[in-house]
Amino acid sequence: MKKLILVFLFLIASAFASDIKVQVLGSGGPELNDNRASSAYIIWVDNKSKILVDFGGGAALRFEEVKAKIEDLDIILLTHLHIDHTADLPALLKASFFSNRFKDIEIYGPDKGLFVPDTKTFINRLFENKKGAWEYMGDFLDGNAQFKLQTTVIPFSKEIKTIYDKNNIKIKAISVNHGPIPATAYKVSIDGKSITFSGDMSGKYSTLEKLAVNSNILIAHNAVPKGAQGVAKNLHMTPDIIGYIAKEAKVKNLVLSHRMLRTLGKEDITKKEIRKYYEGKINFAEDKSIYLVQ
Repeated sequence: MKKLILVFLFLIASAFASDIKVQVLGSGGPELNDNRASSAYIIWVDNKSKILVDFGGGAALRFEEVKAKIEDLDIILLTHLHIDHTADLPALLKASFFSNRFKDIEIYGPDKGLFVPDTKTFINRLFENKKGAWEYMGDFLDGNAQFKLQTTVIPFSKEIKTIYDKNNIKIKAISVNHGPIPATAYKVSIDGKSITFSGDMSGKYSTLEKLAVNSNILIAHNAVPKGAQGVAKNLHMTPDIIGYIAKEAKVKNLVLSHRMLRTLGKEDITKKEIRKYYEGKINFAEDKSIYLVQ
């Protein structure tokens, strides 16, 4: 009898659960000639484009192509402030002028480092009145536009922090190592399902495996191949490190993105290295690839 009740409750919960998908808008890195947009992801909740993670070059066009709507966005998460993760933000915000959006957008990103400002200063430098690169868009900061940008800086921490908990969406963050550039990984949980985004990272802090534990999907950046050394290895995970983290975190589905020319065409080798540790699903992302979170 108890089993029947549990099954009945599960069916009821499933019927009312949100439909959650993650879509890769940009699966490439900072290079040209790879026929890919730079890093960008969108989380769809009940067919609404609710959350963006990064928004690099080419992402604005992909956003349009997948029929996402600026009006539906609640949150933008920036893993770090490199050009290939942020370049199309001004284009997105300019386009919003021609939309019916009136609700503020919350932006989250890492603290300052040796070569980059903190995320709030970064946004101000883009749009601030009389100071910003696009100062004519300063009304997005001073409250005179149809909506306002609300930017939150995430301090460096090797411990998991909850940064957002509203409307059945919970977002946790932790710092990851991307050489000298402050970087943050995110875990977005909705209705008990979760997607973790590694961003660019080397694995040196051993923090991603803590954050990503039991994730339905881990989107990991496959920017360097087996045997990478020097600067490349200091900035990015080699395939064996990706496999180790996916295994330790017990993720259900591993999606490899941020695919660069030095890794394209080496999928078999990459997969073999990952398989030394991880036995679950492996997908190599393309622009506009979409994954059901289940």
